[in-house]
Amino acid sequence: MKKIGEINFDKVVLDCKNPVILSDFYVNLLGWHKGYETDDFIIIYSEKCNVNIGFQRNEMYVAPVWPEEVNKQQQMLHLDFSMEKAKLQEWINYALELGARKADIQYGDWAVMLDPEGHPFCFDVV
Repeated sequence: MKKIGEINFDKVVLDCKNPVILSDFYVNLLGWHKGYETDDFIIIYSEKCNVNIGFQRNEMYVAPVWPEEVNKQQQMLHLDFSMEKAKLQEWINYALELGARKADIQYGDWAVMLDPEGHPFCFDVV
């Protein structure tokens, strides 16, 4: 096949009912910055990495069930963030203060969390 040209991965976009609330959660959690912003779409970015996170208003958004259950809304993706093992509990506590909740079922020595709109994300240890 003929190569068309270069293509770059730019961002992950999360559907949500309220992009302001969800983007504020991740800005505070990650220490990132807001970039592009409208009432229905917000992008946050970090000066340290080349991938952005977008938050898109979707009035029909339904939070996924974690862990998955038959005939329930399934997760489409989840975000992973890594930190030193010694700091894991501090990060969990911080995320809880910001409005996350810890998933009822946990696997392994990482933490499965749910953001304020129910998207799963993980704190992985390195």
